[in-house]
Amino acid sequence: MSAAVDVATFLAAVTPDRRHREAAVLDRLFREVTGWGPRLWSGGMLGYGTYDYTYASGREGTFFATGFAPRKARLSVYIMPGYADFGAILDRLGKHKIGKSCLYINKLEDVDLDVLKQLIRAGLDDLGTRWPVHRT
Repeated sequence: MSAAVDVATFLAAVTPDRRHREAAVLDRLFREVTGWGPRLWSGGMLGYGTYDYTYASGREGTFFATGFAPRKARLSVYIMPGYADFGAILDRLGKHKIGKSCLYINKLEDVDLDVLKQLIRAGLDDLGTRWPVHRT
């Protein structure tokens, strides 16, 4: 099965219906902002782009540059490596909660999608200053 089929199968299986519709909107939004197609990562996360990292500890790996997971309870939007410099954008986003590198949204209608696009772009630009970002 190809990666494109895996992504399509994953998106088609997202439940409940509202979350399924929101996942489709987010997929289009991420494709528009990044210009890249998604890759399905473990844990039900769709990632757009990748980057290779090496921490000061010597730990190395590859992870997606930005993406989302359509969880049943809420949407998780991933901006790597975090939100430290994005307060002004987050202030305009709408109703959300943040974690270390994750933005939690209960309903997509609670946020301004144009501001979310700005946040995704800002996150990719910031990530690109730390590690090279590769298209998927």
